[in-house]
Amino acid sequence: MRSISRVVGVSINTVTKLLVDAGKACADYHDKHVRNVKASRVQCDEIWSFCYSKQKNVPENKIGEAGSVWTWTALDSDSKLIISWLVGGRDSDYAIEFMDDLRKRLENRVQLTTDGHKAYLEAVEGAFGGDVDYAMLIKLYGEPTNKGPERKYSPSICNGAKKKDVVGNPEHDYISTSHVEHHNLNMRMSMRRFTRLTNAFSKKLENHCHALALYFIYYNFVRIHKSLKVSPAIAAGVSSRLWGMEDIVNIIDDYEIKRKSN
Repeated sequence: MRSISRVVGVSINTVTKLLVDAGKACADYHDKHVRNVKASRVQCDEIWSFCYSKQKNVPENKIGEAGSVWTWTALDSDSKLIISWLVGGRDSDYAIEFMDDLRKRLENRVQLTTDGHKAYLEAVEGAFGGDVDYAMLIKLYGEPTNKGPERKYSPSICNGAKKKDVVGNPEHDYISTSHVEHHNLNMRMSMRRFTRLTNAFSKKLENHCHALALYFIYYNFVRIHKSLKVSPAIAAGVSSRLWGMEDIVNIIDDYEIKRKSN
């Protein structure tokens, strides 16, 4: 943000205000237009980040506003569309809110796959009941073989995975979270706020959410997916054309006009 303010020659407060306006407009557009999605297989996952400080360093006056932040995402395996997303904790309350929102955005019965996080069990049952083919992919991790100081930069070793049917009749060949986990990589590569071991993390939770809202609109509507050759929104039937950045500017302007008229 400071680099942009220097290059363009404006105050960083101007850049911040524009991103806040963009985040509000993009979140509103996603909420209203990414609905009635026809999907066959949906994968869900959570990606970690933090705001202001690591959880262990959160001061008393920042409890509830800083520390670990989890972004829940639901991705259509075929179109790669992000159907639903939520920012918050990793407990059952957020899992329930996330699954309730996902269910409202789907038009048909789907096969749903999550990791082994237990909070999903109650959330999926409450949102879908028996109207879903749901399975968990439980990964089994082992201790890293490298005992040197550089081990903290390496992920744990995955020794295997166990597929667990939970509800309905999920097809075992499609019990996978690989697509949504690859999207987690896209998020870390695309947003500086998700880069670990740097000082680029979000300082305020609200700004973190605004940045995510802008990213998801760009990812769904503007970015051409390499394997699909179109945007996820076109592949999912949510949009009939490929967007450009000017379209995002237009929805920001439209949102501001509607907000002022109200």
